[in-house]
Amino acid sequence: MVDDSQAMRRRLVAVLERLGAAVCDEAEDGAAGLKRFSEAEYDLVLTDVNMPLLDGLKLIHHIRAGERRRDVPIVVVTTEAAEVDRARAMGLGASAYLVKPIQAARVSSAVRELLGLP
Repeated sequence: MVDDSQAMRRRLVAVLERLGAAVCDEAEDGAAGLKRFSEAEYDLVLTDVNMPLLDGLKLIHHIRAGERRRDVPIVVVTTEAAEVDRARAMGLGASAYLVKPIQAARVSSAVRELLGLP
């Protein structure tokens, strides 16, 4: 979970943990998220767009351009509701795009679908 808001990270981690067997890691910005992604194995990335140091769109770009795990699903969770923003994220390789305020059921549904969970 990559988001500069600790409250949002906690909320999303709680949603993921309710799915069962979820082990979550948190990063406060895209640079920290990219570093963690390069050091460990992840099944999924959730990221905000607007963050300091490295924004979520650049994070997506770096993950998709890298040699390692470029196919991992990426869910964008953002306040950016314009279709142009969604199209840009999806064009960079996002797997899903959710607009804040988030609904736990929508996040859970997107994650279940992307990971093939019942």
